[in-house]
Amino acid sequence: MEIRASTVLPARRTDIELHTADGLTLVGELAVPESRPPVATLICLHPLPTHGGMMDSHVLRKAANRLPALADLAVLRFNTRGTSSERGTSEGTFGDGVAERWDVAAALEYAEYHELPRPWLLGWSFGTELALRWGRDPAVEGAILLSPPLHRATDEDLDAWAEFGRPLIALVPEFDDYLRPDEAKKRFARVPQAEVIGVPGAKHLWVGEPYVRIVLNEIVKRVNPAAAPLPTEV
Repeated sequence: MEIRASTVLPARRTDIELHTADGLTLVGELAVPESRPPVATLICLHPLPTHGGMMDSHVLRKAANRLPALADLAVLRFNTRGTSSERGTSEGTFGDGVAERWDVAAALEYAEYHELPRPWLLGWSFGTELALRWGRDPAVEGAILLSPPLHRATDEDLDAWAEFGRPLIALVPEFDDYLRPDEAKKRFARVPQAEVIGVPGAKHLWVGEPYVRIVLNEIVKRVNPAAAPLPTEV
C-alpha cells in the first residue's frame, strides 16, 4: 500500500491533558508505537493559532499518523492556550508567544513524568519561536524548526540556544513568506551547531505530499537515523 496524505498507520493513540503552572488545562494527543517502546519523542509546537495553526496542522498530524509505526517515535501534539481543533479547545487565551512558555513547560513536564525518551522539539512557524525562546530545557535533545520566521525569536534567543549547545535543524522553504534560505543561513550563523536546510520549491505551509516526505525524512534522520529513509509503501 502506498503511503498517501490520508494514510493513518497503526499506533497506540491516547487523548491527553497538560496542566500549566499558571493553572490551565491544555488538550492533546500522544501517539506511540503499537507494540514496542519508542526510541525518541517529538514534542510538536504548532503554527500561529490566530491564523489557523493547531495540533492538527497537516505536517504535525501526518507525523503522528506515520512516525510511530515507521520510525518508533512517540509523537506528542497539543493545542496551546486558547487554541481549538477536533480534539477540543485548550483553556486560556492566546499569549502572543509569551504566556505560551508555560505551555511548552507543561509538555516537557508531561514527557518527563511519563518517561517518554529523548525528547526533541518539533516547531512549525510560530512553534519555532516557542522552541527557540522557551525550549532550552536540560531534558531536550535538540530542536527541528519548520519554516522559522525569526519574528518573535530574537538574536538574543539564538545566542542563548548557541550557549545551550543542543542540535538545531532549520528546514527553510525556498519560497517562504517570511524567511528564505540565504537570509536564514545568515541569521542562524550565530548558532555554531545550527544546520539550515533549504528545500527547493517548498513554501511556508509545506503543501504537497513530496514536501511532507522531505520534512518527515529530515526529522527521522536526526531523531532515529536507523529508520531513515522512510518507506513510501507499507
